[in-house]
Amino acid sequence: MTFDRKIKIAPSILAADFANFGAECEAIEAQGADWVHVDVMDGHFVPNITFGPATCAAIRPHIKGVMDVHLMIAPVDPYIDAFAAAGADVITAHIEAGPHIHRTLQAIRAAGTKAGIALNPGTPASAIEPLLDMIDLVCVMTVNPGFGGQKFIDMTDKIRGLRALIGERPVHIEIDGGVDPTTAPLVARAGADVLVAGSAVFRGGSVTNTDPYGTNIRAIREAAEGVYA
Repeated sequence: MTFDRKIKIAPSILAADFANFGAECEAIEAQGADWVHVDVMDGHFVPNITFGPATCAAIRPHIKGVMDVHLMIAPVDPYIDAFAAAGADVITAHIEAGPHIHRTLQAIRAAGTKAGIALNPGTPASAIEPLLDMIDLVCVMTVNPGFGGQKFIDMTDKIRGLRALIGERPVHIEIDGGVDPTTAPLVARAGADVLVAGSAVFRGGSVTNTDPYGTNIRAIREAAEGVYA
């Protein structure tokens, strides 16, 4: 996993066919996805339950590129090693999920993966300032976490603030929630480079009809790249 600021599309398998995860991961990569985003939810930190390390381990052989694991769980620390062992390339924890985010980031790095930190809509960009040299990615939630298919919340001012704080550090800005060809240019213009999209990628397609995935990915990428500098 190398660093650059080119636009990367990271489809969220939360919107995929749960009965065909392996085939879905292969399909989105074949259709142009850069990363595969795995939304892990616990029914405690967020009001939904999805999947855990066993699912990540099962799909890892079907993913050639980056497996981006977003932990919407609390506590986080007891599960870091399991997700790392399952093949995560990036593990992202929420700053709101516990009192010791510094320790959590240390543990993620110690497990051998890239470390990400996620910010809910109500958390300001300034919250991560003391942690900037410990992270590889900051995930800006543009919905309140817990469910796919929600309406985009405009966080462009926060993204611009993060872009300024990050400066020349090799830290990705990822956007998660409501990303589509309409919202992608807004976040790209503000400084984001990793765009998570669920329903906007998987809409209209299936494991037996994957061409719509490619059409959708290209539409998001082209919209974002049209304004990204």
